[in-house]
Amino acid sequence: MTKSGRQQALETFLAGTDWARATRHPLPGDASFRHYIRLQKNGQSAMLMDAPPPQEDVRPFLSVARHLVDLGLSAPRILAEDARLGFLLLEDLGDATFTKRLARGAVEQDLYALAADVLIALHRHPDAAKIDVPPYDDARLMTEARLLTDWYMPEMLGRMTGQATLDSYRDLWLPLFAQARCVPETLVLRDFHVDNLMEIEGREGVAACGLLDFQDAVLGPVTYDLVSLVEDARRDLAPGLAAAVRARYLAAFPELDRVAFDASMAILGAQRHCKVIGIFTRLYKRDGKPVYLSHIPRLWRLVDRACQHPALAGLKDWLDRHIPEDKRQVPE
Repeated sequence: MTKSGRQQALETFLAGTDWARATRHPLPGDASFRHYIRLQKNGQSAMLMDAPPPQEDVRPFLSVARHLVDLGLSAPRILAEDARLGFLLLEDLGDATFTKRLARGAVEQDLYALAADVLIALHRHPDAAKIDVPPYDDARLMTEARLLTDWYMPEMLGRMTGQATLDSYRDLWLPLFAQARCVPETLVLRDFHVDNLMEIEGREGVAACGLLDFQDAVLGPVTYDLVSLVEDARRDLAPGLAAAVRARYLAAFPELDRVAFDASMAILGAQRHCKVIGIFTRLYKRDGKPVYLSHIPRLWRLVDRACQHPALAGLKDWLDRHIPEDKRQVPE
């Protein structure tokens, strides 16, 4: 669809709502093809999501958003939709992302405690996993881990990654994925970090935490979203905060095997960080978005920290051989 055709489709969609004559305020873009416009009228506001197909598919967002609301969590409520064309009119949860609140001096420990409580509430809910989303299976985890070998390694080493190297990388990960699943399974939101969490005034308890960017949700280990929160690609946490959040979560689940839990967190942390290094490289090389490259040194520090766990000794050796320290740089 042409740009003018897309705009006409947007106008037609809004004409079928009460927001056609609202004032429009486009929001800055992110790493996706989605665009957001805040609509305002008579002291009220709503959010228009423009998610053009085939690059975007809003149906998973719709399903997960409704499920989260049914579980008592604060995902945006759906006000109007055209799933075929990729237009959604959503409840406006405001501007107060945890990232912005932290920049304005909010107490870091309080926001992270609230985020941990959201995960506790989600993982305690007996219906959390009763939703039709894909499993976080070996194929999906491996496809993500391969972003490191498919994008970052060729960029830094100046050559495509050979098949024997790819095979050895896969053979390392597959038994680790099995070990990572030695914890309970739940709904995994996949991008659970401060950029995607909102502080909502006037709501109490876990409802005070708004949830964004969950359309890629899967069923997988309870550890994944926790490690996404406390090992953030985009910011360093205060000393001791990650351990405090982990302790808060584990106190709510005394039956969890701590040894298995720690191994799962280390494995999925390493997998996520390798994936994100590849994603940030791809955003730069393919999509012309270099802004995320500044986070790559932090991601390598997180990989190194995860690889201190005994379960990841083999991965550490592989990385040391195939991506030595002097090659763990920011792509140029």
